[in-house]
Amino acid sequence: MQEFLIVIHRDLTSKKPVPTPEQMKEAFKPYQDWIAGIASSNRLVVAPKRWDLRGKVITATNIEEGPYAEKKSSVGGLFLIKAKDYEEAVAIAKECPIIKYGAVVEVRQAIVA
Repeated sequence: MQEFLIVIHRDLTSKKPVPTPEQMKEAFKPYQDWIAGIASSNRLVVAPKRWDLRGKVITATNIEEGPYAEKKSSVGGLFLIKAKDYEEAVAIAKECPIIKYGAVVEVRQAIVA
């Protein structure tokens, strides 16, 4: 098994976020069930955490309020899963119920040096 980072991007900061608060409320139970399914199949390496909406973006010359305040997309979820390959990791990520409301799910393979 290999490890893959799953990152859920969604609009957390604009006046009209996508998904809307109502959509997030509707998606909450299916999202919990999705995570529970990953965990019950022994594929969840690191459990998801809740994220503070505030953050800092740090560059070599500056520290700005974030996360990525100039963009509409923020990290709304972050966790590590196990899968046999990229295709399986993508198949798991595609089942994220928040996608249908406009969230974007990113998959990245962990590289062991």
